[in-house]
Amino acid sequence: MTDTTLTPPTGPYFRFPDEATGMAALAEAGFTTVDEDGTVRILTASHTHALDCIGTITRGGEYDPVTGEVLVSPTVLDGWHVNLIGELPEGWDTYVVEPANPVRVFAA
Repeated sequence: MTDTTLTPPTGPYFRFPDEATGMAALAEAGFTTVDEDGTVRILTASHTHALDCIGTITRGGEYDPVTGEVLVSPTVLDGWHVNLIGELPEGWDTYVVEPANPVRVFAA
């Protein structure tokens, strides 16, 4: 009998210093397109890649359950985060991180 258990990919995970750097890296790698009106769109999937742009990650915080008002601000983690399945674009190796508990992973 063949084992059909699927194992989700486990990275690589990327942390760019900020959104501008991340978006520039995405564009250079060919993961963006620009609409006629100038809107930049991220190409999240193709036959060669799957891309999950998480962006800024926050932890914690407290909110009023009725109004949604922020009572205690969440902690903002450093960087702008992206997950990728596919060939590693040139220069992205410097942005690889290995989180013990990733915020998001690709499903199996």
